[in-house]
Amino acid sequence: MTDAIKIDVWSDIACPWCYIGKRNLENGLAATADDDDAPVVEIEYHSFELSPDTPEDFDGGEVDYLSQHKGISPAQAREMLDRVTGVAADAGLAYRFDILKHTNTVKAHELLHFAKENGKQLELAEVLMSAYFLEGKHVGRDDDLVALAAEVGLDEDAAREALASQRYRAAVRADQEQAQQFGITGVPFFVIDGKYGVSGAQPVEAFSQIARQVWGERREASATADA
Repeated sequence: MTDAIKIDVWSDIACPWCYIGKRNLENGLAATADDDDAPVVEIEYHSFELSPDTPEDFDGGEVDYLSQHKGISPAQAREMLDRVTGVAADAGLAYRFDILKHTNTVKAHELLHFAKENGKQLELAEVLMSAYFLEGKHVGRDDDLVALAAEVGLDEDAAREALASQRYRAAVRADQEQAQQFGITGVPFFVIDGKYGVSGAQPVEAFSQIARQVWGERREASATADA
């Protein structure tokens, strides 16, 4: 039995391209599911903070944030948001920047490590990104994060303790240090099987292609070893 392909994904909850990349990856892998020899894939998410200096409660909307953070005009910020909203729609995601609550994401990353330890990381990553980009929910405060953890079946008391103790903060920093070692400066960034780096929210077809390619390499290596 060939081992699963490992896909390590560096992303941030507050990165619009990361959610698009996540959905394109999922759809790309789904497109291979009916192959005669469909790739088997394991996905793990890793922490990357795009704006670690962001306060827990940012005073203003997304246009305000972009104007301040990137030094652009409100009109340019709206144009950027309109463009990414269109790309998101193509991926089946209805972004709502008008209700988005900009916040610091370090606690969300800590919660993802807690979820990984309890076998719920993929489910929580989806819930967090949906809450942030589609539903206008706050993903930076303990109470809100605990409620989102409960949505995927995680124990509320354990989730609250994990956040209060900050015991997963070291794991968040370790992910970020590994990103630096890999030379990752932007997200999403996908490391396929520990040897192929894919940057950005690639099209669905690109993820299908690389999954098939790597799976074929795995099969060929396995056949050679058996021979």
